Amino acid sequence: MTDLLKAKLSRRAVLQTAAVGAAGISPALRSVVYAAGSDAPEKTEVKIGFIPLTDCASVVMASVLGIDQKYGVKIIPSKEASWAGVRDKLVSGELDFAHVLYGLVYGVHLGIGGPKKDMAVLATLNNNGQAITLSKKLADKGAVDGPGLAKLMAAEKREYTFAQTFPTGTHAMWLYYWMAANGINPMKDSKVITVPPPQMVANMRVGNMDGFCVGEPWNHRAIIDGIGVTAATTQDIWKDHPEKVLGTSGDFVKKYPNTARAVTAAILEAGRWIDASLSNKNKMAETIADKSYVNTSVDAINQRILGRYQNGMGKTWDDPNFMKFYNDGAVTFPYLSDGMWFLTQHKRWGLLKDHPDYLTVAKQINQIDIYKQAATASKTPLPKSDMRSSKLMDGVVWDGKDPKKYADGFKIKA
Repeated sequence: MTDLLKAKLSRRAVLQTAAVGAAGISPALRSVVYAAGSDAPEKTEVKIGFIPLTDCASVVMASVLGIDQKYGVKIIPSKEASWAGVRDKLVSGELDFAHVLYGLVYGVHLGIGGPKKDMAVLATLNNNGQAITLSKKLADKGAVDGPGLAKLMAAEKREYTFAQTFPTGTHAMWLYYWMAANGINPMKDSKVITVPPPQMVANMRVGNMDGFCVGEPWNHRAIIDGIGVTAATTQDIWKDHPEKVLGTSGDFVKKYPNTARAVTAAILEAGRWIDASLSNKNKMAETIADKSYVNTSVDAINQRILGRYQNGMGKTWDDPNFMKFYNDGAVTFPYLSDGMWFLTQHKRWGLLKDHPDYLTVAKQINQIDIYKQAATASKTPLPKSDMRSSKLMDGVVWDGKDPKKYADGFKIKA
């Protein structure tokens, strides 16, 4: 190596280190610098939308704990009223990122969930921790679980109404899957409505629905308020299922790749902090219960995040498959097969008329490369494969290998 080349390489290293230092970026990010120069975020203040749910916690805690600043960005959490509102603001660019439903991102990308726009999933924010609540009135008639609900609906013929939070979203898919696994066709045997998560309990209180699927703390809140019972948790439907994601638009990732990586790294680290200890979980619960975030009592949040469940009818249990935000990095990886699963259910329920190119769509949306860079920066372990295999409640295995056959294989569908 010539002295001149050594000098040039040394100068580049000094400039990159200076840029990283000036921005206050984690030294770990130096391992993923672009050859073209500094890896400093192009946009240093970002607005991240969230809905008042327990699983917004890693976004909120990345900001509250100042983890974001380690990576050279400032996260401004923005409380939103509905998933439709989150969708519209992501599409318009009013929000840079959002804590958002996995299936919502896929729906927008394909134009079946409102306006069509190229979208991106940067990381999975949590696994597990949602539930299906049935009204106390139904429970008093024996509908305390799936078989009980199917029996009651067969015996007492009327219009039964169930609520989910967004037509292409996770809660709609969990609700439909659970009902169908119990012999109920959600599209033919019931009326399905869309209700924003924080409004679920109030709507059930006035009799607008017989049941709903939503994230916590609203299922536990229904028990505290004496108006509903937990018929199933979503981890009963699919252990370690994907849930919310860190979403943004495809345009944002192209324009601000360094920012996307820095924000992802900060949120991965925040998820690790939450899962690290009991005291951290309790501190998280106290933080997000505030009116600025979820706006509920701490006791509505702090039981189920520790796996302490009750069903509202005297039964209590400890569930090891409670809501997880990191779990040694297993939670956060944006598996291609996870995204593809939502597409199979969109096809199953008639939201998609034709089979898409499942794998191609997942590769377009799930930003595996940016995630891997963020994982390196935050010292998050990576899985061996971009796909994973799971067995759902009905014994059917999903591994992403033949999505068309899987989607067409269900007896109960639209």
